[in-house]
Amino acid sequence: MLDDIKKTLWATADKLRANMDAAEYKHLVLGLIFVKYVSDTFAARRAELIARFADASDDYFLHDCDAELLAAELEDRDYYKEVNVFWVPESARWEALRAAAKQPDIGKRIDDALSIIEVENPKLKGILDKRYARAQLPDGKLGELVDLVSTIGFGDDPGKARDVLGQVYEYFLGQFASAEGKKGGQFYTPASIVKTLVAVLAPHHGKVYDPCCGSGGMFVQSEKFIEAHGGKIGDVSIYGQESNPTTWRLAAMNLAIRGIDFNLGREPGDTFTRNQHPDLRADFILANPPFNISDWWHASLTGDPRWEYGQPPAGNANYAWLQHMLYHLKPNGRAGIVLANGSMSSSQNSEGDIRRAMVDADVVEVMIALPGQLFFNTQIPACLWFLARHKQTRPGEVLFIDARKLGSMISRVQAELTDEVIARIAGTVAAWRGQPEKVGEIYADIPGYCRSVKLAEIAEHGHVLTPGRYVGAEEVADDDEAFADKMQKLTEKLGEQMAKGAELDALIRQKLGGLGYEF
Repeated sequence: MLDDIKKTLWATADKLRANMDAAEYKHLVLGLIFVKYVSDTFAARRAELIARFADASDDYFLHDCDAELLAAELEDRDYYKEVNVFWVPESARWEALRAAAKQPDIGKRIDDALSIIEVENPKLKGILDKRYARAQLPDGKLGELVDLVSTIGFGDDPGKARDVLGQVYEYFLGQFASAEGKKGGQFYTPASIVKTLVAVLAPHHGKVYDPCCGSGGMFVQSEKFIEAHGGKIGDVSIYGQESNPTTWRLAAMNLAIRGIDFNLGREPGDTFTRNQHPDLRADFILANPPFNISDWWHASLTGDPRWEYGQPPAGNANYAWLQHMLYHLKPNGRAGIVLANGSMSSSQNSEGDIRRAMVDADVVEVMIALPGQLFFNTQIPACLWFLARHKQTRPGEVLFIDARKLGSMISRVQAELTDEVIARIAGTVAAWRGQPEKVGEIYADIPGYCRSVKLAEIAEHGHVLTPGRYVGAEEVADDDEAFADKMQKLTEKLGEQMAKGAELDALIRQKLGGLGYEF
């Protein structure tokens, strides 16, 4: 049912999009879905309250309740806040918008509704993107979009409604990322990469930070992980930053629809020059910074305290991101970062020196090489860095995992890591860290897949961190007994096929002989 909703929505939205860029249309669609959700959940809570006020066995029962008292109680915002439901004034409710869908001023009406919702819910201040009145859509198309979004039913259960919306939202972000091509990847990290980061880091408590949070996918996956492992929303505090104003709003909406508390800073801003959380020290950091940024440097960053292992080159921000994240970790914190493969071996400018200093300081914990074609927007091969300021186990060692052959193609151009592969990678790391209770196994090197390496050996390789250099080749059966077994099976199979061939040959001769042919 949910898959049908998602596909129908996308197909119709794509058709309605006409000549508008996906980058622009994305915000119209997601904004309307957001309004429909907050309106539906508000209406569901209101209906629940009406029933409870009339139930003599309920704590909310209202004695001698008349219409005036009921109306007053239903206007009490605390009833909605206590279950994480946004307050929606009457003029901003979906029924009012749908009734006016065919009016020429529907764009302005939607903008006004968004403004009212923001005023009534301070957490949403400055987040909702009011662009409907100036949207470049043919006459009537915005009304059609309102009718389309009206077909989404979020139901009466706020928890289920949030889950349905979250999945629809995630689906749309993925579809828009694919449609937008290169720009799409700036706000959307493919789910299997996020799942891998989260599974390895296992963020179960404390402060979680993403300094380039895009649409907030890292946070959402962290919350899913926590809930799947018996925790609850609220066990972690969410901190993020994003420089693109539109994407910053998307992230806030993505978190708000799920009832996740967050702090994305007072405003969008560049993480390096306008750090929104200068004093933050996080338990877990997850990030997919844009690869190989060349225009990030500013003179004010010279001598910045974040450059503990060396000043990053002005022409590439990769080692600025790595050091920014190390700087913001608690002493026992861990970070997981997606970067281009070049970061593991580059020695241009000061990168090799910074990497050597990081390895020697023993802050690199795990390195994972990823399969190709995981991203919507780039064919640049990527890797995962996992950092720890103070390793609690395995000091003086780095775990290398080569997962380049573990991808599964889900389309002609797109690959992913399956849940089974992600579980294998996370289990390998957990076992290596000395947590067999989590995975039921003791760590062992596996040629071609994983190997734990001492810092001295890494130094011998010039502090290059490419997993393929250390894990070796995959073992193949080359002993005499195995070869003999294989040869026997192949010989037997060949004999069977030759016998069948002889039988068919005799049958053909017999049939042709019956027709008068001689041999």
